[in-house]
Amino acid sequence: MALYVLLLAVVVACMVGLSLCDKPRDMLSERHHSGGDTIDVAIEYSPVTYYTYADTLGGYNYDLLRAIAAIAGRPMKFHPIVTLSEALDGLEDGIYDVMVAQFPLTAHNKVRYAFTQPIYIDQQVLVQRAVGAVHSQLDLAGDTVVVVKGSPMLERIHSLSREIGDTIFVQVEDTYGPEQLMMRVAAGEIRYAVVNKTIARYLDPKLPGVDVSVEISMSQFQSWVLRKDNTALRDSLDHWHEAVKSLPLYKSLQQRYFR
Repeated sequence: MALYVLLLAVVVACMVGLSLCDKPRDMLSERHHSGGDTIDVAIEYSPVTYYTYADTLGGYNYDLLRAIAAIAGRPMKFHPIVTLSEALDGLEDGIYDVMVAQFPLTAHNKVRYAFTQPIYIDQQVLVQRAVGAVHSQLDLAGDTVVVVKGSPMLERIHSLSREIGDTIFVQVEDTYGPEQLMMRVAAGEIRYAVVNKTIARYLDPKLPGVDVSVEISMSQFQSWVLRKDNTALRDSLDHWHEAVKSLPLYKSLQQRYFR
């Protein structure tokens, strides 16, 4: 177990190193949109959204977008991102056309951004160590949970605090993504984190001693995010998405990632 925790720590350290190589906010504005017919997509590293394994690229959203690009005849450029705040900054600055990340469709978010039709359904769960695990949302009163910076999960935790009539403190993490937060919980670096259930279920078997059984939210639609004024591209993505649904490839992707 000690060796396993050490290996996790090495992985987390590597992720921190990669994130430190990211351009800071004031340099983000120096990057430019690809131009022409190219759709620039900010895509989050996660087992469901986008991942690399050896020389292979995969992920449900990545594969689905590639299928859409083929049908639409529109080139897509993928920009892997580690933090949600970076992607939102680039979206608002016009560097990215679409953001694909853990960002559920809620009434609050719809005021600021445009969303495609739902891509899949997810919900938020608590990540904790199995030893000494809590079994109810009520047990979080007075404790601290960690969420990714810019995540709507922060809004959900505040709502949960009001529902249980007590304070749940929130630590906002601006370096790590959800996958790395789960690793930090497994390594004992943090006690609680909140991530999407699809990611938690995928990583849970790979992280012995981690519990993801406590639900934090109801089921929520996960959609792709665009600037509020980019409704033409939003409508086109919805149309192309419907076209892909009629292909055998779509059922294959569903079975592969959500079985």
